[in-house]
Amino acid sequence: MSIVLNVIVFAAGLATVLLTLFAAMRTFVLPRGDNVWLTSKVFRLTFRLFRLRLKRKHDFAEIDRILALFAPSTMFILPLAWMLLVTAGFTAMFWAVGVRPIGVAFLLSGSSLLTLGFAPVANLAQTALAFSAATIGLGLIALLIAYLPTMYAAFSHREAAVTLLDVRAGAPPSAITMIQRYHRIHNLNHLHDQWVAWEIWFGELEESHTTFAALSFFRSPQPQRSWVTASGAILDAAALAASTLDIPRDPSADLCLRAGFLALRRIVDFFRLPYNPDPHPNDPISISRADFDAACAEMERSGVPLKDDRDQAWRDFAGWRVNYDDVLITLAKLTVAPPSPWTGDRVIDFSLPKNIARRK
Repeated sequence: MSIVLNVIVFAAGLATVLLTLFAAMRTFVLPRGDNVWLTSKVFRLTFRLFRLRLKRKHDFAEIDRILALFAPSTMFILPLAWMLLVTAGFTAMFWAVGVRPIGVAFLLSGSSLLTLGFAPVANLAQTALAFSAATIGLGLIALLIAYLPTMYAAFSHREAAVTLLDVRAGAPPSAITMIQRYHRIHNLNHLHDQWVAWEIWFGELEESHTTFAALSFFRSPQPQRSWVTASGAILDAAALAASTLDIPRDPSADLCLRAGFLALRRIVDFFRLPYNPDPHPNDPISISRADFDAACAEMERSGVPLKDDRDQAWRDFAGWRVNYDDVLITLAKLTVAPPSPWTGDRVIDFSLPKNIARRK
């Protein structure tokens, strides 16, 4: 009976170690979006702790200051959770090969995993486990050291474009402000360069924010900036250019729109949040006709050339917006994006969606 128990305990410990290593590999090494249950659980538990601090907070600058620590704190806690699970797994395996009592098995596991070497081993089986634990401990630390710079490089690249948009579209960013400024300073024909640049940005955003999902929760250095609201401003500006502005049609605006809503959808797909993947052009959107008419009136006062048929312009704009409206608002809520015209002007919600990271 003791042999059977030892085998069961050893198998349970080995399974814990292997599953933890598999989770670490899928989180950092696998070059594609892969929603890992353990990683998601750590994020959810950490967010619950931060939510306690957010109670009764009404000033968004204060909210942003607190949430700025959420993703970095989680990235610090995540390897600790891995190490804790691997330590528990090796504790079970050491116990199964004869290290008694459980406290001594835990001591030997921790000593081996952290390569401290102060706990002696007694036989070949224990020596093999100690070497394996030391190798895994070093590997997990090296993994974190190697991939954190990669994540911060992607963050820095993302934020460079968001910061530049501050100059063109204001803070918080607004599609209307961007169009007005281009009309006054550059001429609207120069919008072409923005569509090309942001099409590339959206492609990079999709790749980085599904491979390293934690990047979605890394907040901009300034509280009024966000990659979500920047995405919304660019997509709305492109949709207005394609539907409402009386300028020559630029296919680059259409390509930017498609790159944008596909990127946002795939990020939402990663988090397994619901949305309509095949919306009808007449489906309702979060922007009302009154909002659209007010925006047109504001642009008209600035001398921006608009198409005469305002009804058709609204239908065309809504037909573009419906492709990204749902996912944009979902991501704004998920990341607690700052209030922004047509994207973040909503009640701040501190609850993560209940079905996030759950398999369909």
